[in-house]
Amino acid sequence: MRITPKIGTFLEKLLKLTVAEYIKKLLSVEEYSFSIDELRAYVNKSEVPIKRELDRLIEKGEIISLRKGFYLIITPRYSSAQKLPIQLYCEKLFKYLERNYYVALFSAAKFHGASHQQVHRDYLITEKPKFNDISKGTIDIRFLTTSNWTDKNIQIKKSDAGQYKVSSPALTIVDLIHYQTKLGGINRMLAVIEELSEELSESDLVELLSWYPNKSTLQRFGFLLEEFGTKEDFQDLIFMSLKSINFFPVLLSPKSNEKPGAVNNRWKVVINIKMESDI
Repeated sequence: MRITPKIGTFLEKLLKLTVAEYIKKLLSVEEYSFSIDELRAYVNKSEVPIKRELDRLIEKGEIISLRKGFYLIITPRYSSAQKLPIQLYCEKLFKYLERNYYVALFSAAKFHGASHQQVHRDYLITEKPKFNDISKGTIDIRFLTTSNWTDKNIQIKKSDAGQYKVSSPALTIVDLIHYQTKLGGINRMLAVIEELSEELSESDLVELLSWYPNKSTLQRFGFLLEEFGTKEDFQDLIFMSLKSINFFPVLLSPKSNEKPGAVNNRWKVVINIKMESDI
């Protein structure tokens, strides 16, 4: 059983506490979630009374069972929403699940200042296999997976509860483009991508180009930067990376029943939809 530094110093005092008292101690060190394994280690009670007290706290709206064996603590600040910001518990959740993750897509865009869309769903990308999405009351979490896991272009940010991982602007953009068919289409994200492009740094883009394997996504990325009329130097970096390998015509909006035809731009991107930002 792993004991976190913030909680470890309380071990001896916690052994005789009730579940509610234990939760109060967690909040005193700005911990907003806990696992059932943690609870059993620190609360000296048998299974039935622990479950009874957890059920009572759930009924009162003071905790939420996020998934089997993992709970969120709903403080008065968040009691009306009955949910917590993802950054307050995602790191601890994925340590419990023993899986790599990062906050991604529209959720990551919000942390980089691209938040014109009021997206109430949280998006996380993890290693395979995929977790089931979570939809409980006001909590709506969507999990997507990648088979190309890397720690590159993943930034560490800080919340009141500690550190959490979020995709960099460059990785956020290519993820949005790559998963566009699962997210409502390219038009839904054009404004977000344009805003994120303003947050791009050369080092972020160079790091992405050093490992990112999806050529068609990079083609669409470069094409969109050109359409926005931004970051000409960065457009050239993407193009030079593509030019060093063979790349072929692709559709801007992938469709299973459509193949790319003639193309007249250097990115070999066929514009097969009317581009309309949703702003």
